[in-house]
Amino acid sequence: MKVRIELSYKTPKGSEALFTSDEMRDAHAILIAEDLVKTGRAKQVMFIDRHENTWTMKEMKKFMEGIKTEPHHVKVYFDGGFDLKDKNSGLGCVIYYEQNNKSYRIRRNARVQELNTNNEAEYAALHLGLHELELLGVHHLHVTFVGDSKVVINQLNGEWPCYEAELSLWIDRIEAKFEKLGITPEYEIVSRKLNREADHLASQALNGTEITSNIELS
Repeated sequence: MKVRIELSYKTPKGSEALFTSDEMRDAHAILIAEDLVKTGRAKQVMFIDRHENTWTMKEMKKFMEGIKTEPHHVKVYFDGGFDLKDKNSGLGCVIYYEQNNKSYRIRRNARVQELNTNNEAEYAALHLGLHELELLGVHHLHVTFVGDSKVVINQLNGEWPCYEAELSLWIDRIEAKFEKLGITPEYEIVSRKLNREADHLASQALNGTEITSNIELS
């Protein structure tokens, strides 16, 4: 989860001012806030998430302790490819997450025949990632979804309208899954180069190579 810090700062002579930080990861925010509190001048420290929910230092630490044994700090890379010749689609997703103070990576791909366009394949790849999150037991968390499809990400975040019936159905499926799992999505658009892992998995699926792995990262 990403939050910003809000606090009241008081000088030795009694002058006060309210400060708000940039958005940062929750664990980093706690470290910064604790350091500021040590000065003895930072008062009324609060953490505010993207939905304007507020957390005290005690509440934030309790939340962090509670999720330590469950998958958290989850980031999903997704990519889909469509072959016009044989009408097959290749889906790829890579999931990074932390659990019990360790880091892990899931790689998964799939070859499907029910789709008709590259945009549908992109949506299906994201949905594949959501299916893996459900199997992993991810729930009630902020999750970052990273892809190189401007269409998918801008339609999901509401920046672009969606006029195609097939894509609207995918949006409905994905949003229903978000609600079921209690996931609050955050989106990042990256270049294809920075989405290389998911892109490679999608290409492997089109070539008939199935990949399923979950490894601990050193």
